[in-house]
Amino acid sequence: MNQTTTPEHQRLAEAAAGGIDIDSLSIRLGEGRQAFEAIQDISLSIAPGEFVCVLGPSGCGKSTLLGALAGHWTPSRGSIQVDGKAVAGPHPDRGLVFQHHTLFPWKSVLDNVAFGLKMQGVGRRERHERALELLRLVGLEDFGDRYPIQLSGGMQQRVEIARVLINQPRVMLMDEPFGALDAQTRLKMQELLLDVWARVRTTVVFITHDIDEALFLADRILVMSPRPGRIIDEIRLDFERPRHPDLMTSPHFTRLKRHCLSLLHPQASVNPLARLSALGPQAGAHQHA
Repeated sequence: MNQTTTPEHQRLAEAAAGGIDIDSLSIRLGEGRQAFEAIQDISLSIAPGEFVCVLGPSGCGKSTLLGALAGHWTPSRGSIQVDGKAVAGPHPDRGLVFQHHTLFPWKSVLDNVAFGLKMQGVGRRERHERALELLRLVGLEDFGDRYPIQLSGGMQQRVEIARVLINQPRVMLMDEPFGALDAQTRLKMQELLLDVWARVRTTVVFITHDIDEALFLADRILVMSPRPGRIIDEIRLDFERPRHPDLMTSPHFTRLKRHCLSLLHPQASVNPLARLSALGPQAGAHQHA
């Protein structure tokens, strides 16, 4: 992959701040007898440029927490701030990447990446130049004229990352983005994400239930309990960067994996819930351009 710093990389680095402060956050979902507390009394801080993974069992409220950060869920109690400003709704400063891509099938890869700039009124030539720079960043500079259906799953997710980054987000929110990929492609995408992050240093909050993935990617892991989701442990990782796959066979990695497994062992009898989307209650709505 091309390691040269480009104007688009510099814009991303200059835009980066992304400090997150969550204070006593609880979110209650549903109505009447169907209401339940999805997450309970979460307080945490994330430094600008930090890579944090949120690890927990299915149905524990990971995606609800991410959706609250995105501005799609309203807190029942507590507050969320990004760079000292309250989160009051969705904003391009907080970009979302999902497990399944949300690319427009009728648009080319280049136009998909450039779409955010088009909505901001940026001229065609400039937005295409900036989109091409980001496609270079994710290793897809030769695929700008293709359509999403012509790409593999891993390539589609690369385009998705580029499309989010073009808005120069302070925070990138990633909801199990590689969960639908095969193991080999997933590892390649993890390495690519770390390479991109090392150059743009956007704050990343990454949701996963995969212990290996969390340990490989993160500066810090926040472990959540079964519903109602609470932070039950915080694991700071001192593995050197850049990281390589052979890290996963090291004794220290294995010890931390065992620790995470012990934390994720079921602690209560809770009926699993259908997986919620970080988009909130309107997750099924289609996007239009």
